[in-house]
This record gives sequence, C-alpha cells and structure tokens, in this order.
Amino acid sequence: MKNLILSCLFILMNLSVFANSTVLGKVLDADGSPLAYGNVILYNAADSTMIKVELTEDDGTFRFSNLEQKAYFITISYVGLPDFTTEKFTLDQKELTLPDIQMQAPGTNLEEVTVTAQRPLLELKPDKMVFNVEGTANAAGDDALTLLRKSPGLVVDNNDQIQMMGKSGVRVYIDGKPSPLSGNDLAAYLKTIQASEIDNIEIITNPSARYEAEGSAGIVNIRMKKDKRHGSNANMNLGYSVGEKAQYNGGLSANYRNKKINVFGGYNYYNGANTNHVNLYREQGDFVIDNHSDMENHWQSHNARLGTDYLINKKNTIGFLVKTNISGGNWHNNSRTTLSKLGQEIPYSILVATPESDNERKNYNFNLNYLFDSGKGITWNIDADYGMFRNKGFENQPNVYWDAEEKNILDAAYYETDTPVNIDIASIKVDYERPLLEGQLGIGIKYGNVKTDNTFDFYNIYKTEEDDQKILNINRSNNFVYTENVNAAYLTYSKKFGKLGINAGVRAEQTNSKGELTSMIPDQNNTVERQYLDFFPSGGISYQVNDKNNLQLNYSARINRPNYQDLNPFQSQLDELTIEQWNAFLNPEYVKNIQLSHS
Repeated sequence: MKNLILSCLFILMNLSVFANSTVLGKVLDADGSPLAYGNVILYNAADSTMIKVELTEDDGTFRFSNLEQKAYFITISYVGLPDFTTEKFTLDQKELTLPDIQMQAPGTNLEEVTVTAQRPLLELKPDKMVFNVEGTANAAGDDALTLLRKSPGLVVDNNDQIQMMGKSGVRVYIDGKPSPLSGNDLAAYLKTIQASEIDNIEIITNPSARYEAEGSAGIVNIRMKKDKRHGSNANMNLGYSVGEKAQYNGGLSANYRNKKINVFGGYNYYNGANTNHVNLYREQGDFVIDNHSDMENHWQSHNARLGTDYLINKKNTIGFLVKTNISGGNWHNNSRTTLSKLGQEIPYSILVATPESDNERKNYNFNLNYLFDSGKGITWNIDADYGMFRNKGFENQPNVYWDAEEKNILDAAYYETDTPVNIDIASIKVDYERPLLEGQLGIGIKYGNVKTDNTFDFYNIYKTEEDDQKILNINRSNNFVYTENVNAAYLTYSKKFGKLGINAGVRAEQTNSKGELTSMIPDQNNTVERQYLDFFPSGGISYQVNDKNNLQLNYSARINRPNYQDLNPFQSQLDELTIEQWNAFLNPEYVKNIQLSHS
C-alpha cells in the first residue's frame, strides 16, 4: 500500500471558494445624458474603507465584480460636478443592479469663489491610466499590494498574483525600473512598501518599445513620492488592520533638499498573518483521495532605502540609491486526507500531515544614475543596477497514517528539506531622446545578466526511542543553477500631424539562457541551453476628433519568459500525497496585443 501511496503525486490546485457577486450601475449627468469617465469608488459600509475604484464607460455604466456579499456604498466624482454618495445597500445576491444615478448641476450663485488645485483620483492619459494615491485616504495604512487590489483594471488573486484586464504576466516597475522579483517574492516585497510613500500608480496596458518586452499583460509602474520642498522634513506613519488575523506596519521617511543636493531615505516595518483553506478531492482508478487543509502564514519585514541626487549644473544630475529588504516568516499547515475505495463511505486510512516551514529573505539593491537634460528636448539617461537576493527555506514534513477510527497508527514518514537560493542581477541601460523632423526620436540599449543558484537538500527522518536520525536522500536532492543574459536595443518615433498623432517603435532582445540541474545520481542531470533573438514592434495612431473626444489604436508585441521560481524543478509538499513541482524546460510565450479605445 505504501508504494501505491507514494506514487500518487499531484499538482497542488487551490480550490478555495471566493465570493463572486457583482454590482452594476449607470451614472447620468445633470441633463440626463450618460456620464463617461467618472470616478466610481466602492466603499465597505461597515468601516468606510475603500474597496475598489473604476471609471464609467462611454454609456455611463460601471461594474464591480468578485465582491463579498455584505453592505456597501458608492461615491461618484467628476470634474466640475459636486460629488454624489449613494445610500448604503446590501449585496445579498449573485448580481445587483442599482437604480440610475443622476449627478447634480454645479452651483452658480456664488459671490466669491476659491479654487484649490487637486488631482483627481483617476487620470486617463493617452498611453496609461494613473491612480493618484498621495493626498487621498488611500495614503494611510495600506501597502502597495493592497493598493493594486483597489486599482482599476487590476486583480490580485488569493495567491497574491497580479492580473491586468483578466490576463496574468504583469510586470511591476518601481520608479520606471523593472522589479526583478516575481511570484511570492514580489508579493512579499510589495507588502513592505507603505502607501504613504507612493505618489501614484501608472497602469500601462500597451507599453511602447522603450519598455522591456517581458510581460504578456502590460506594466504597473509604482511612482514613489519625491519631496520637492527645500529644507528638512520628515514623516511618520502607523497602520493597523484586522480581519481573521491582525496586520500592522509603521515607518519613518526623511528628506533634505537645497539648490544642489537632495538626500532622502526611509525605513518601514511590517508584521502580519493570513490564513488559507484548501479542499482537494481526487479520484484515481478505484481510489478516492479527499484532502482538507488549514494553512496559516506569519511574516515580518524590514524595508529601508537611502539615496541622493546631486545637481552638477542646470543640465547634469548624478545620483545613487541603496535599497534593502529583510523579511522572514513561518508557515504551518494542518492537513487531513481520507483514503478510501470508490463507492465506499468508510475510509481504509487517514493521513494526517502537519508540515511547518521557516524562510528568510535578504534583498539588497544598488543603483547609480546620470541624467543630462539640455532643456531643449535632448536627454541622456544612464542607469546601472546591481541586486543581491539571499533566500533561505527550511521545511519539516511529518506524515502519519491512521486507521479509519484514528486510534492506531498504520504507518508514518518524516521528511525535512533545506532550500537556500542565491540570485545576483546586474544591468546597465542608456536612453537617449531628441527632437527630429518636428517629432520625438528615442533610442536605447540595455545589458542584463541574472544568475540564480538553488540548492534542494531532502532528508529522510527515522525516529527511534533514543534519537532521530537525519539522512540525506540522494534520489530527491539536487542543485539547479540558472543564468540568463538579455541584450536589448530599441528605436521609437512619435509625431503630430494636426489632429492625427502617430507613434512607432521596435525593440530587439537577444536572450542567452542556461539551466543546469545537478543531481547526486549522475543519470538524472539535465542541462537546458537556449539562444534566441526576437523583435517586438509596437505603435499607435490617435485622432483628436474634437476638444472632448479622442480615438486611439495601439499595437504591441510582448514576451513572457518563465520566471526563476517556475524554472526551479524543486518540490513543495502539502502532504505526502500532494506535491507541487516546477519545470526547468518551460518555453517562453509570445503575445500580440491590439487595442482600440475612445476617450
């Protein structure tokens, strides 16, 4: 029976059930016409926290999907019109359509007018949508990942993976620089960035050739705040939230600026926990495997940055930035799996597994940058980056098989894994822009190199009355080293012809990668090498119909390379029967996007 059990290895599938109710509505202006591109903000009625923000469509309609069934209210804002707030309503069905909402006309009988400049919550620009954070209620208490959940067109799923307009493969940039992290590492890092440090979030659905071609769904660029006031100033923030588990954060940022130099820095601390419940039901031949797991995750992180910009003269600026993130946590699972014959209610065995894991992440990033700005449209921008990522992981995996009454132990197996990961990333890029033939020309090159070294040591634990024996399992232990070099160059050009605007570009990326899997059993060694050159064209046409209407047609080609975590062929166990394993032989995917829009 043990051999049969050990042969039942499946890919972990998270089948947690989420609420998916929808709220629909329509907004009219004071004259009863549909109101397009108004800000619609959904709030939780219990504590007035913001859940999500969207824009109304051309016909004035809006939609909020994947909502829990509880009480909400909505606020609608539009430039030049008074804000409108609905009464509280309860979502207790699959789909709820609200009555049409009509905005009020602006007041005109004013003897004195005071105008205060304030950015709208959402700005729709020709090449992107901007979600402004600074100066709003969202700038306190939240982290960057929570803000992405609220951003229009974005969804963060239960595994903290980001989707844009229903597609995965989103690239996250920080201040115009792509983050080398992905998957769980990226989510852990975004949780350490406090909302109080963020100026805005740019959502770019069709990136131009200036951006890296990596990512099949577009780019999210998180712009950090930069205090432009002269003198010294500092800010402190504290945040606390509680649901099933509590989370809290705190941070301090400071800035000094004069005519020649700007020095800035900050520190943030984050501590939190969450729970996840997984139900897996599987049939294989005559056997039924029914698993129920309750998982709990605790983590804490320290995030610091220090940088300076030095103004050499009016045209030349040089700067550097150092960022570090040190985080760690532990994960615990209570898993119970009943094993039975198909058609029989009484199981012949019950597997109880209580795995625990501890992890530690240390990330260090260094950036040196130079900017030349002639003041007449000619600019040079040079960035050199180096990053070190040192991750450690340890997991204890006990598996105990009981009889149907859970009184007698039939069998037991105990394992431990030790999985250190070292990643080194180096890159340098040069961007040049200048006016040409009454348009704007852009040229750039980039060199990037990544090396990731993953060790997987698997131990069998043999328990005795005197002591536990820990023996390395050479059949399941290995080392995976992955190196990737990407050389890129791009050319872009844009120009206006009266009401017609055009932009076109092409990016070339030459990729050299090598994955080496070294096993203690020589015949299980594998080496995967790839060299390929790709061209990624992009372009668009815009037409200004009148002062209020603009038409755009955009096209872009993208690539979605497997991330380092997906290529690492190691195994992670929910219990002895449920294993998650990645694949070193994954190929990149190619995506072509075309978008027609009216603003």
